[in-house]
Amino acid sequence: MAGSTLGPVTDLELRHLAAMAAVAEEGSFGRAAARLGYTQSTVSQQIAALERSVGGPVFDRPGGPRPVRITPLGAVVLEHGRQLLAKAAALAEAVDRFQAGDGRIDIGTLQSVSTVILPVVVRRLRDEHPGCDIRLSEEEPEAPQIGDLDLLFYDSPLNGDVAHVKLLDDPYLLVTRRGTFSEHSVPLDQLDDAPLVAWPSTCDQPRMEEAFTRAGANPKIVFRTAGNETLLSMVRAGMGSAVLPWLAIRAAGAESDDRLRVHELRPAIPPREVCLHWRAGRTHSPLAARAIEIAIEVASDLADERAESASGRAPGFPGQPVVSVRRASRAAII
Repeated sequence: MAGSTLGPVTDLELRHLAAMAAVAEEGSFGRAAARLGYTQSTVSQQIAALERSVGGPVFDRPGGPRPVRITPLGAVVLEHGRQLLAKAAALAEAVDRFQAGDGRIDIGTLQSVSTVILPVVVRRLRDEHPGCDIRLSEEEPEAPQIGDLDLLFYDSPLNGDVAHVKLLDDPYLLVTRRGTFSEHSVPLDQLDDAPLVAWPSTCDQPRMEEAFTRAGANPKIVFRTAGNETLLSMVRAGMGSAVLPWLAIRAAGAESDDRLRVHELRPAIPPREVCLHWRAGRTHSPLAARAIEIAIEVASDLADERAESASGRAPGFPGQPVVSVRRASRAAII
């Protein structure tokens, strides 16, 4: 076969290869047509188109009742054609699984979200789509990048080509060793020169500490760590108090710990914003879109829980209601 005849091979169609495989397996054009649901003339036309593309016959046609025989060229085409058909079938299955929500999703998260919000998102996604592939990473850098992540939880809106929905306004509260302060709500200026254990200066922490300065308070930071449990252990040990967002306090179960007391601050520090981000303009996979919906639903439930806790003056959260936890809207899903 001359080299000049190879160009049209690029015009091959999967339906032509499927017809060829059926003829080879059935031994006749008629039986292949019945198997495929075509007329015999349609199968003949498809094989003829295939032969024009590859530049030669793929079957010898002895006529009569004798079965057709594949040619040496046909054997080459059939071997590679079956591989193409298998890959096409795998592609179709993968697309179907993706559209059904059984694809892969990569989510970046932060500590308190990993404990309270994310487990519900993961559990519900896996219940609804048992075959889905969920990849999680937890980092809290000063300047987070969404990179290749589908979704990223962070405690403030990000700059750049990123869209987001705000899930929660998460109020800051003071956690102390029981007996440190007697008031239900503690004036910020009483924290001046008071020992505090705190997060490192990443995420929303610098903004929160700036609120101390504006209120005329200069607490003495005696220990910094990113671990909420470690901070609360230091509070229990008498190392100092801690100012943490409600979500972190709830995640650690501090409100039910009789060694600790949770106070509101007066005036209240502006709450941190817990947001869910994605790359702007990206079309969400069904799995990512569902993850956003679930995160919004979980945030709404937390809003109800916090409002009930604050208005009811539940144990560990006495005093007047603080800034409410705002609810995200499903309409924010783009």
